[in-house]
Amino acid sequence: MTEHAKLSPGDIVRNRRGKDEGQLTVVIALVDERFALVADGDKRRFDRPKRKNVLHLEPIGIVNEEVVNSLRETGRVTNGKLRFAIVDAMRRLEAHAEEKGV
Repeated sequence: MTEHAKLSPGDIVRNRRGKDEGQLTVVIALVDERFALVADGDKRRFDRPKRKNVLHLEPIGIVNEEVVNSLRETGRVTNGKLRFAIVDAMRRLEAHAEEKGV
């Protein structure tokens, strides 16, 4: 099973390579077994997503259902929803880190 099999639209991922290394983005679509389109709603808007190698993306285990539903229903998602999904994911990661005492 490849990394690609674990990714789906709506997944929040951390970029492992490139000038955006360490930043969180949302998977918008899967191009093929090797590439995914990601956006953050700010620097990387929905209408101009970044094509990233799936090996350079680290799933953090959070899926934003609002983004998934929007993509399923209309095929699009607003940049505001993408920004909210990332802020929500960062908040959840920080809360989880505090629970663990990191």
